[in-house]
Amino acid sequence: MADLPADHVRTLLAVVDAGTFDAAAAALHVTPSAVSQRVKALEQRTGRVLLMRTKPVQLTESGQVVVRFARQLAQLERDARAELGMTTPGEPARLSIAVNADSLATWFLPALTQVPGVCFELHREDEGHTTQLLREGLVMAAVTSTPDPVQGCSVRSLGSLRYLACASPRLGFTTFADSPVVVFDRHDQLQDRFAGGASAFRHQMPSSTAYLDAVVAGLGWGLIPVAHARAGFAAGTLVNLAPTRHMDVPLFWQQWKLDSPALAAAATAILATAAATLIQAD
Repeated sequence: MADLPADHVRTLLAVVDAGTFDAAAAALHVTPSAVSQRVKALEQRTGRVLLMRTKPVQLTESGQVVVRFARQLAQLERDARAELGMTTPGEPARLSIAVNADSLATWFLPALTQVPGVCFELHREDEGHTTQLLREGLVMAAVTSTPDPVQGCSVRSLGSLRYLACASPRLGFTTFADSPVVVFDRHDQLQDRFAGGASAFRHQMPSSTAYLDAVVAGLGWGLIPVAHARAGFAAGTLVNLAPTRHMDVPLFWQQWKLDSPALAAAATAILATAAATLIQAD
């Protein structure tokens, strides 16, 4: 990567972030022709097609490698400027992180409050798919269910997020196979894994708050994070359908192998919070 012109690399990143060549040109205060020429020059230098010229643009696998490098370079530059006192007073560090919705709704946000002076850009994605955002260079770190590290990343265990099978007392639950079920999205297989196959009558609720509200309202049964489930039991709005069973989803922290003070501080806080709140292996 040492022979890749920094301005060309930054231009590719601008195109990806803006979505189009014209929007990138406006952001960079250059002409669309200049943007196109830089990207073409970068493709010639690498000998690879880096972008699919769609709207918005899409990265090829080779383009993902270059964009990851571009974001890492940008982060290193920000860290260096901060250490040299070259930043504008009060200018915060910025970190982009992918995190699953249930972590976001339960234990994750308190960890971020322990990292002052950093602006977080969170990308919500299913824990089985957050690593794709790492591969694409869209985020610097991710909470994921994947223990295998993405190339250029380190991985550490966070613990497991525990779920309980719950329903509203008003649902009239009979069996897992016959009762309606609430799922997060089309990728959500937790309920099927727990029940060995759930009902085909499914309600899709793509947010943790809406999911919990749907189960409490009696639309169907669902797997609820243990903290929310216990609050529902105490309030009488939820019942435990399988008191002797639970579902544990192992989570991992993957981040760039990058010597960044901001990223290191965030990782320390997130790992400590996870150790105190998630289920840890014996």
